[in-house]
Amino acid sequence: MDVNLNGKVALVTGVGPNIGGGLALMLGKYGAKVACNDIRPEVAEATVKRLERNGVEAIAIPGDVSDEEQVKTYVQKVIDTWGQIDILINGAGIDGGASVLDFEVERWNRQIAVNLTGYFLNTKWVGRQMVEKGIRGSIICLASTAGWQGRANSIGYCSSKGGIIQFVRASAMDLAPYGIRINSFTPTATQVDNPEVIAARGDNITSQSGGGPGGRGMGVPNMPGQTPRANAGGQDDQPHKTGGSADFASMSPLGELPTPTDYGHVVAWLCSDYARLITGSDYTVDSGALAKYWPYIPPAEKVGPLPLIKMDVTE
Repeated sequence: MDVNLNGKVALVTGVGPNIGGGLALMLGKYGAKVACNDIRPEVAEATVKRLERNGVEAIAIPGDVSDEEQVKTYVQKVIDTWGQIDILINGAGIDGGASVLDFEVERWNRQIAVNLTGYFLNTKWVGRQMVEKGIRGSIICLASTAGWQGRANSIGYCSSKGGIIQFVRASAMDLAPYGIRINSFTPTATQVDNPEVIAARGDNITSQSGGGPGGRGMGVPNMPGQTPRANAGGQDDQPHKTGGSADFASMSPLGELPTPTDYGHVVAWLCSDYARLITGSDYTVDSGALAKYWPYIPPAEKVGPLPLIKMDVTE
């Protein structure tokens, strides 16, 4: 099966250097032209440069996903540039938060606006152009394991990610008559595989302990000119607190945390014509974390998964 997205145009929101940027790269490597959105122009431009190094045609379309006029403007820019949008990846998000007892309403409103309203606005305006142009396109929304399970001190994040799962189901019913598919995929704590981020860290990327590259406390370091807590491309593009140090890789049944490349292979297939009858569904890429019964502790010695099929040619 030769999965390819040749001739398709993709718009990816929240192209931070970890998950969002990784998805943008993977869609491009599978053949799509890619429009890169982030609230930080320098981050969108950095992702475009990474894609271009890998032979991908890309443009930067900075803007706030929660502002309807800005969304309409950058969606139109993509259409003016390439004529249409076949694929939308809703990835922009704000992680972190606080307890339900302490979370300020202003921060709650902003988190919901970016994480949930942003998905609605982009789906609305990209979906409209798909209908107008007769495009039977594909829309993917990033959920999170935090959307399926409770996580302390993350009331806004968990609530918004849980809402995304139901947003996808309801939207699927609205869009199905037009041949437009919408699905979600669930990432988890993520192993960094962006060469620039690895170089910026200057440490051993194979470390998997809490606070390390694969742990939930890792957080991608701020790149030059980057401000934290903006449109994070998925749940682990910004640091967030945990209840303590934990070795997340050893807690996962397969013994290895997923990378943005792992997510990208799945998302590219979901966006391809091979997935033509899949809509309103969620695909979990989490090394078995959600399937695990909560008190089960995987054995320390594990064979591990097959080697990662890499796509980034950056030295």
